[in-house]
This record gives sequence, structure tokens and C-alpha cells, in this order.
Amino acid sequence: MTEIPEHLLKRAQAARDKSAEPAAATPAAEPAGATSAAAAPSAEESRIPAHLLERSRSAKANAGGATAASASGGGGGGAVAVQDRVTSVVQAAPASGGVPVGAGPGGHTQRLLTVVKSGSIQEVKASPVDKVHTWPHLLAAEFVASLVCLVFTFVFSVFVNAPLLQLANTNQTPNPSKAPWYFLGLQELLTMFHPMIAGVTIPGVGLIVLILAPYIDKNPSNKPEDRKFATSLMTVHLMFWAVLVMIGSFFRGPGFNFVFPWREGLFFDL
Repeated sequence: MTEIPEHLLKRAQAARDKSAEPAAATPAAEPAGATSAAAAPSAEESRIPAHLLERSRSAKANAGGATAASASGGGGGGAVAVQDRVTSVVQAAPASGGVPVGAGPGGHTQRLLTVVKSGSIQEVKASPVDKVHTWPHLLAAEFVASLVCLVFTFVFSVFVNAPLLQLANTNQTPNPSKAPWYFLGLQELLTMFHPMIAGVTIPGVGLIVLILAPYIDKNPSNKPEDRKFATSLMTVHLMFWAVLVMIGSFFRGPGFNFVFPWREGLFFDL
């Protein structure tokens, strides 16, 4: 059972007290002239319109006749129902220039069935969304990730020695002469194509495709399973460049010739 608020209980009690005051002021019984008082219209009936009183008397007369007919063997349930309906209409009829007889607190004629809490008729569960606030969700995760990377780099530098190379000798060129690992893919392309194609055309086309990728794939979803085009494009780009870097690092020997590392060894220094 839902608990009714206190202010509604107070308003209902005040309305009941107010409606009980006229009944308490009226005498309970009169020793003389009872018949004339019953014949005269009461204070409540004086405020009811005449046509409604007439309808009520007609309904009572019909109900009395129907009751007598039912006592002699007929059915009078329909007349009794008509009487109850008419009586309810008369009691709920508005008084002349005042509040309806059956009105509640404040003159309202609506009946309060129950007071229902919002949680029982409204959806209070928050629906999951695929967006979060930048602070603190995203920045907190990025800060933790940066700390983890810093700790890993610090521990790695303690246990792994990374000495500097000797001073460059202008009279002796190292063989093979390799670029840093992040440029070995471009150096590998120079062994296969003309410098204009390997150094300008292929890298330029790759950068242009990556720039236009957001305009080609306009899928608003940020879930990986829904972004097949973008995922495939980036995967091909990374695999293409990673393969070139690995070939230039481990499969190129003296003179930048192709060698097998398990036969000739590694010609690559970090």
C-alpha cells in the first residue's frame, strides 16, 4: 500500500470537519411537527435545482412501483439501479452559486484514488550510452596509461644497456649503411622504385588517403565492429609499413643486398 502524503491527509480531514459542522448544528430529532418538517424541503434540497428534484421524486416513485412489482413476482433490479444513479447525480449536483455538495477539499470534484510514487510508473534505470565525459573518465585513463609506460621505460633502461655509437669516421662508410628503423620502410622502397615514386608519390598518396578517410567513411558509430572500412584501411597501412621496416632491418646485408638472417646474421643495430 502506497503511503499517502501528510498534506493530503490534513486537507481531507479539514474537509470532513467542515462538512460535519452543518449536520451538528441541525437538531437530531424534533418532538412535534415532524410530519410538516419532512414535507417541507430541507436546506440541502433548497440548493438543488427543481428539475433535479423532480427527477429524483419520479425515480423514487418508479422505484417504489418496481419494488412492489418484484414482491409480486416481477424483477425490479433495473429500477433500483436507476434510483441509485439518479441519487448520485443529485448529491453531486452543484449548489446555486456555491461549491458542489459532493466536492472534496478546495472544491475539487475529482476523487483521489491513490498516490503513486514516481519510481513505480517511470523508468528509473539509466540506459547505457557509448559516450563518457572527457574528465575524469578519459583523462584519468590516459594518465594511468602514461604512468605505466613511464615505469616500463624506467625499468627497461635499468636492465638494458644502450651505449652510444663511436664517433663517425668520414674516411670509412659503414656497410650496410641503414637509416633509423622508422625510415627503413622508405629506404626499402628506394631499392624497388624510382626515387620520385618511392619518395614522393607513394607516401603522398598514402597520406592523402588517410586524410580523406573520415570523409569517405561517414559512419557515426565509434564501435570497432561497425567501422570495417576505417579499420581495414588502417590495418593495411600499418601492415604495409611494418613489412617494409622488417625487411629493411633483418633481411638487408652488406651493400643493402637481400640476405637470410639465419644464414648471414643480423646487420642491424638499435
